[in-house]
Amino acid sequence: MRAYNQSRGRVVQTIFIVVFLVIIGQLLHLQILSAKYRVQAESNARYRKVVYPDRGIIYDRKKRAVLENTTIYDLWITPSELRNIDTASFCKVLSIDIAEFKRRIAGAIIKNTSYKASVFEPLLPPDLFARLNENMYRYPGFSLQERPVRSYPFHAAAGVLGYLGEVDTLFLKRHRNDGYEMGDYAGMSGLENSYEKILMGQRGVQYFIRDNKSRLQGSYENGLFDTIATAGRNLYSSMDIELQQLAEKLLQNKIGSVVAINPKTGGILAMASGPSYDPNMLAGFERKKNIGRLMLDTARPLLNRAIKGQYPPGSTFKPLGALVALDEGVITPAFGYPCMGYYAACGNNVKCLHSGGGHADNLRTALAHSCNAYFSQLFRMAIDNPAYPNAAAGYLKWKEYMNHFGLGVKLGVDLPGEDAGNIPDTARYNKDFGGFARWNSCNILTLGIGQDRMLLTPLQLANVMCIVANKGSYYTPHLVDSIENESGADSVYTARYRKKHLVTNIGNDAYDAIHEAMAEVAISGTASAIKVPGVNYCAKTGTAQNPHGQNHSIFVCFAPKENPRIVVAVVVENAGMGSTWAGPIGGFMMEKYLNDTIAKDRLADVEEIAHTNLIPAAIKKWYADRDAAAQAKAAPREETGVTEDAATEDKRITFDPETEPNRKEPVTIAKNTIALLPNNDQKNKKGNNRQ
Repeated sequence: MRAYNQSRGRVVQTIFIVVFLVIIGQLLHLQILSAKYRVQAESNARYRKVVYPDRGIIYDRKKRAVLENTTIYDLWITPSELRNIDTASFCKVLSIDIAEFKRRIAGAIIKNTSYKASVFEPLLPPDLFARLNENMYRYPGFSLQERPVRSYPFHAAAGVLGYLGEVDTLFLKRHRNDGYEMGDYAGMSGLENSYEKILMGQRGVQYFIRDNKSRLQGSYENGLFDTIATAGRNLYSSMDIELQQLAEKLLQNKIGSVVAINPKTGGILAMASGPSYDPNMLAGFERKKNIGRLMLDTARPLLNRAIKGQYPPGSTFKPLGALVALDEGVITPAFGYPCMGYYAACGNNVKCLHSGGGHADNLRTALAHSCNAYFSQLFRMAIDNPAYPNAAAGYLKWKEYMNHFGLGVKLGVDLPGEDAGNIPDTARYNKDFGGFARWNSCNILTLGIGQDRMLLTPLQLANVMCIVANKGSYYTPHLVDSIENESGADSVYTARYRKKHLVTNIGNDAYDAIHEAMAEVAISGTASAIKVPGVNYCAKTGTAQNPHGQNHSIFVCFAPKENPRIVVAVVVENAGMGSTWAGPIGGFMMEKYLNDTIAKDRLADVEEIAHTNLIPAAIKKWYADRDAAAQAKAAPREETGVTEDAATEDKRITFDPETEPNRKEPVTIAKNTIALLPNNDQKNKKGNNRQ
């Protein structure tokens, strides 16, 4: 019996020891090892407040701030701290229902756990902030957090500056080592995106003690664990905000782009895309009500056409074609061609505006009068150059020139989303004609007058003119000249824009001939009606076929002729001849920059251009339908399927719209191409006959 009792006693002791060890282990786990309850305990006693830094400011070339910072508030939630709130009254304040309330809380827990704060309602309008601020004691678990947001005092340069957006889980995965958290904002487009790491700064954190009712009682440990927010660094750009405002004004009620560059530095003075929008529309609490409308706008105001719009250059390409012919030695500036109003050497006539009268007796007069026959012949002579074994080899050499001039390749501007345009390679024509032995210069003749499958962006057009103005050199186009407190590490942003690039070995004599010919364009040629007070300039007009409507008006220029300080490229879609609308816009841009003003007697002309509506009829109808639907409180409109990154159309243009404005051809469109206009506007319209 004694042995039995001893055995039972040892069992009881063992049980007590095991229970005791389990309790000790659990306590150890809960108080030391488990992060769950430690975080909850710390959260009950300590409040962590994120201090967002001011983003860096962007200045124009005269040190004027083109965007600024202002303060707005977000409503944050920590789900684990929600206690007995009046959900109905809270939802009424925010104008949401109970289901939306529950959905947001669930989303916050999934994205950021229940113990970390997440944004519940971002960017509160002032009236909503006021209502919440006086009642926050009724909503434990919610807090108001300051956030710097952008404001734009000049109401301009939206496409260049870009906009901010809240980071999502995909963004956080891509930038897991960059210090972002849920609720942060980052640059989504424009300079805000390209220079995000410079502009963003470094967030700070403040810790506060809380009592048992979650009221803040003061700094935790006298701020020992606090970190200070560091503001982002400023950017100093080459943009002239007044010139930018003028460009956007002249593009009002139009689709197109204006690019102005300082050829001596490559600094972009203005880059406008039409239609545009006030950048304040996507800042602060305005963003929520405008972003969807802008994205669905069929005219695509969010698309920066300066770097994404692709157009056949038309006759604005002719100076470059002449440079190639001069450098290849197939012509001299005195070369003439007996144009009789058309070019018939290849069978299919390429028409010309002029006939006889010596309008193509030499390079200068031919360029001044934009003779298609002359430049078609120059192109053939370059492709069929006896120095090369066949047309394909001659074309490859010609294409090499084009690539050196920045055509068919991305230039590397400091903006996201740049397109390369298109200079077709021999594989394209081998496919078209069944092999390189089955095509020659006649088959691709209209490349010589800037047509066929050639596509350029307005930025590329401007950069080509920089090369011509500089007589063979250029700096990569860019918007940011320098960075505040610039260090060696910042060279990844700036070094490539400070390097001078030399283009082939074309001699100064060839460039001098082109300068004289382009000056004649402005004196007696197709741009003679466009005057810039006190300034001699060089220019070329052009017209590009548009399969969706009237032809595009194009104009390139640089000034002054003797010492070029500005280059301008203008594209106005659906506007007809180059001298009609694009030309006058380019003239006013030169005048404003070089004279720092526009003559009083010319201001009425500026207003006339600004108020002329050249938006295609189909898009006007879309706007009218949208406005009517809004007024009638109709159902939300359906998506049109138009996206910002519409595929490039693969089309061949086999004539010059500048000389045949009423002629249209069927075009072949790639299978994945997204229409630029609504489906009811795919029919060809008549060209613009204005001269």
